[in-house]
Amino acid sequence: MTRLDGLRGLAACGVALLYHPQSLFTSDVNEALPGLLRWFQHWGWTLVDLFFLISGYIFAHVYLVERAPGQGYALRRSTMGSFAVARVARLYPLHLVMLLVCALAFLGDPNNTPLAFMANLFMLQGFVGTVGQSFNGPSWSISVECLCYVLFALGAVGGRRMLQRVTVLAIAGALLHFALQGRAGGPWVGDGLPRGLLGFFLGQVLWHARARLRHAPTALLVCLMAIGIALDMGRMSSLLPLSLLAWPALLLLALRLKFMGSVPMRWLGDRSYAIYLVHWPILRLFEGHYGPISGGIGTWFAVTLGFGALVLLVSDLSFRYLETPARRAVRAVWQRHAETRRSAQAA
Repeated sequence: MTRLDGLRGLAACGVALLYHPQSLFTSDVNEALPGLLRWFQHWGWTLVDLFFLISGYIFAHVYLVERAPGQGYALRRSTMGSFAVARVARLYPLHLVMLLVCALAFLGDPNNTPLAFMANLFMLQGFVGTVGQSFNGPSWSISVECLCYVLFALGAVGGRRMLQRVTVLAIAGALLHFALQGRAGGPWVGDGLPRGLLGFFLGQVLWHARARLRHAPTALLVCLMAIGIALDMGRMSSLLPLSLLAWPALLLLALRLKFMGSVPMRWLGDRSYAIYLVHWPILRLFEGHYGPISGGIGTWFAVTLGFGALVLLVSDLSFRYLETPARRAVRAVWQRHAETRRSAQAA
């Protein structure tokens, strides 16, 4: 799965270094960029849907184990508690630190209300009105992912049929939302949960079908990705061809590319979560000090490279000195608790 970690790292960079930073520049600078970079400025937000897809695939790979041939799958972890602790240890420490950083750095922001703070504190920021635009805005997707984790775990504990039902309902509900409410362009408030459900549980489907998909011709996958990117849905949401065609094809292609599992890609993948969360306050501080920057394409490259280098540096420090130690500490506390409980039961 290291190749998908590398893909997640690239997706994080696409959002953090190419999509959001367009606010650093005046419109004439952004409009002067070549076609590929302009695509990222228009559609880079959909890379979050690639995150959801990757997460669903990796979750199935890591947490599901086959009971017996033809008997479906069960959670690999022995208890729901272990599953929950692993997710909290991975996500919450950095989220909490960045929430506090943003609270202190942006005291005057009218969006940073007490309600928004409490929603962020309990990882509900993606479900409370426009709270997703408060504090560390991009973290809205983390709260949506957490709900997907819960649905996945409950479905898996219920057995093969229950997980299948949860998967079908999640995907069908998301597709129904986009069929009835989907609009051209985006991103739109209210689409967050359907996007998460569609991507995460479609990733589950891809994992279950991995043996058959392994034989899909590479040329076919490249064509599907190109069609998904180029297809114009008119008044309907263009997110659907990206989520249903382009990103699944890209995920399957990444699994075939040795480069995606290389040392640089693994380094980037390990820091993808930090890249996604730390870039926003850095970006806002840049905006506050330098305002819209004018100039030519050379200016764009210079500023983007400088901003990107700073984000990667802070992300590396976060991974080394915050995320990894905090993860170990949370798991150690849980392990001690579990051992104490087993000792009490034995006595």
